[in-house]
Amino acid sequence: FFGFVLGMMALYIIREQVGSDRYLRRFWLIFVLALTFVYELVLSALRVAAIVLRPKIDLKPGIIAYPLTVDRDFEITMLANLITLTPGTLSVDVSEDRSTLYVHCIDVPDKQATIDDIKNGFERQILEAFR
Repeated sequence: FFGFVLGMMALYIIREQVGSDRYLRRFWLIFVLALTFVYELVLSALRVAAIVLRPKIDLKPGIIAYPLTVDRDFEITMLANLITLTPGTLSVDVSEDRSTLYVHCIDVPDKQATIDDIKNGFERQILEAFR
């Protein structure tokens, strides 16, 4: 960690000679992605706890077909892992042509809202950070 911080400071000092501060920007975007994951993790854990503690459990579980915008193996794996690590969701499979990710959700009252949440959250931030 110390070496990383030292290298980051050195790159910041010579950013004008190198002509880019892309490294620092990428680090910041990855940091924001990590914070978003922690936020979603806590929020999902609270939702699952609320579901479990309800006297009458009224769920609409389902598997949604999520159309992927990411196309690199690393990005697909990152998205699938972030979804799986979030309580209440599980990445089940990726289609042969790598255009669809199948996700099981514990409660899906609105499939399109779930797709939009993933697209505007994890997937958008993965694209920003790694491209």
